[in-house]
Amino acid sequence: MAETPEPLPPILTAHLFRELEAKLHGLLRSLRGDEWEKLTLAPKWKVKDVAAHLLDTALRKLSLVRDGYAPAPPAIGSHADLVAFINRLNHEGVQVYRRLSPPVLIGLMEQASREFIAYHEALDPFAEAVFPVQWAGEEKSLNWFDTARELTERWHHQQQIRFAVGKPGIMTRELYFPVLDSFLRALPYAYRSVPARPGALARFNVSGDCGGSWFLYRHNEAWQLVSEPVGQQISETTIPQEIAWRIFTKGIGREEVRAQVEVAGDAAIGLHILEMISIIG
Repeated sequence: MAETPEPLPPILTAHLFRELEAKLHGLLRSLRGDEWEKLTLAPKWKVKDVAAHLLDTALRKLSLVRDGYAPAPPAIGSHADLVAFINRLNHEGVQVYRRLSPPVLIGLMEQASREFIAYHEALDPFAEAVFPVQWAGEEKSLNWFDTARELTERWHHQQQIRFAVGKPGIMTRELYFPVLDSFLRALPYAYRSVPARPGALARFNVSGDCGGSWFLYRHNEAWQLVSEPVGQQISETTIPQEIAWRIFTKGIGREEVRAQVEVAGDAAIGLHILEMISIIG
């Protein structure tokens, strides 16, 4: 057994935004008038609200991080304060941009996407990001993780639109596996209060062509993700790829999930992943 297991490598995703954003623009251009008003998996958001959110967050990222334009935020003293602030910003952005006609919204989205892509492609992936990835419990993050987080945001919101209007999802390994890999980087933080003896290993599988296996190892007094199985496996959890993204983005009920998830070994350890949320808000 390795005394110091190898951690997972970085996820480099900046090159994937061009294809993902092109799919978004094509999707939005294909929508009928009534489809813009269909409800999505995001509570209280219709298709047009999700599209407005994608436009708003791209413009906010460019303004705040690229251009350094930062209006004074309210006092943030806790994680709850941060979530409330982000939810308020999201609500305000949606209210503004959902007023636009679909052609105007799409035109602005295409311009925002070009600048958003250029910004992320130009970043040094190993420099420190302006903001940490909060849902992974990081106080400091590198740019590669912040960029991967942005990929998960834009992938899963586009997937919500596709799900709502009955269009095929973006279930390709090239685009979905990096999203899953990013989501699952939250495992050590999600399990931080779950006890286990040193040397224990929990295995998590996402089944399907886009999936893979992730190994959570109890090293001394903390959990860490490792690149290969080490130690003594105490649980194995298998989640179908069709619902994995919905679990980690609050898009499916726990009873529906439990009927589709397989667990071997310690069920308390294996099922705790269903409590993991890889988004803020």
